[in-house]
Amino acid sequence: MDKNFKKYIVFWLSQSVSQLGSQMTGFALILWAYTQSKSAMTVSLMSFFNYVPYILVSIVAGSFVDRHRKKTVMLVSDSIAAVCSLAVLLLSVSGALRMYQIYAVNFVIGLMNAFQQPASAVAMGKLVPEEKIAQASGMNSFSGNLVMVLAPVLSASLFAFGGLWIVLLIDLMSFAAAFFVLLVLIRIPQDDVLMADKQSVFAGCSEGFSYLRRNKLIFTVIITMALLNFFSRLTYENILSPMILARSGNDSVALGIVNAVMGIGGIVGGILVASGRFSGDGIRMIYLSAMLSFLLGDLTMGVGRGVLAWSFAGLMASLPIPFINAGQNMIMYRDVPARLQGRIFAVRNAIQFSTIPVGILLGGFLADYVFEPFMRRQGILAQLLSLIVGEGEGSGMAVMFLCTGILGSLFSLLFYPSSKDTRPE
Repeated sequence: MDKNFKKYIVFWLSQSVSQLGSQMTGFALILWAYTQSKSAMTVSLMSFFNYVPYILVSIVAGSFVDRHRKKTVMLVSDSIAAVCSLAVLLLSVSGALRMYQIYAVNFVIGLMNAFQQPASAVAMGKLVPEEKIAQASGMNSFSGNLVMVLAPVLSASLFAFGGLWIVLLIDLMSFAAAFFVLLVLIRIPQDDVLMADKQSVFAGCSEGFSYLRRNKLIFTVIITMALLNFFSRLTYENILSPMILARSGNDSVALGIVNAVMGIGGIVGGILVASGRFSGDGIRMIYLSAMLSFLLGDLTMGVGRGVLAWSFAGLMASLPIPFINAGQNMIMYRDVPARLQGRIFAVRNAIQFSTIPVGILLGGFLADYVFEPFMRRQGILAQLLSLIVGEGEGSGMAVMFLCTGILGSLFSLLFYPSSKDTRPE
């Protein structure tokens, strides 16, 4: 096995432990926030304040990452995020924690992610041979979804047992372990060779956009993924938790089960991708997988009326996601020159994730002020829809899942042939 790939495995394992702690904190904060406010908009704003700074700073972060040591960027970014978790812990223990403080903390963490994620992506390209990129992507999907399985169960149990503070304490311990591994054990090849040019970060950003305009394949993939991210954030990664809590009588165990099954679907998909048997056509992996995720995941989630149905929908939604991620990585690492990867990944993030805050805010607004009141009024159309999704609290959010399931699958199908036409000859 390649020596650098072995280093990547160590890096991957340590980052997975840290990710588990972070996801546990995120889930516990959702439980805390929703029990305080009973509002889907409150949960949406938590994500909104995380994504907005991430998108804005990503425009210039890539050029910064390209000209600085990736290891240092990751260490500093993770350290500042850990200080934020420590601040929430202290506020929680003192009984002074408020929602606006969580919004502020999420804002800072979003800023740090804008630097950490492109640095991590470039580090992956330097540690992993090109022929193993799809497998490494599968490993990331496997660990990410294993975390999705474990985090809700562990977080909900610890939250019920000891409250928010114990979850935050475990998060800080996981950060310390990952920090030590990265600081002491990992050396990123060529990380000590900095770019000699003195161009401004804005010039570097302009170079990234210019490259994307010339490479129509990558640009088309990024634009279509931005649209699909919008549909996804309207429902699955936004109002899923409020909908299940509303339709299950605030049963956090039911929510934990559904999230765990979604993680299992991602684990299975990650294993399939990591096996190396699906490393051919990146375009097909992206668009056909996205279509299946929306069609089988969102539609089934909308009509589901219990933990079993919601779990099946979550499985169908999450299993194709590792194939989407692997397809993107295969195209990006194949076509983007190494010296530009930091800024291209950052510009990609800025464009691809720019629709997320809009989807987050719009999803929460539509749930609280449009679809839920519409279903409560019980007009003719509402009565017809209730035959499909059921009645009562949360039925309006279920209708939203029907809408995104239809729109997301149609867009994936329509953009698939246009993306094939943009392949470089």
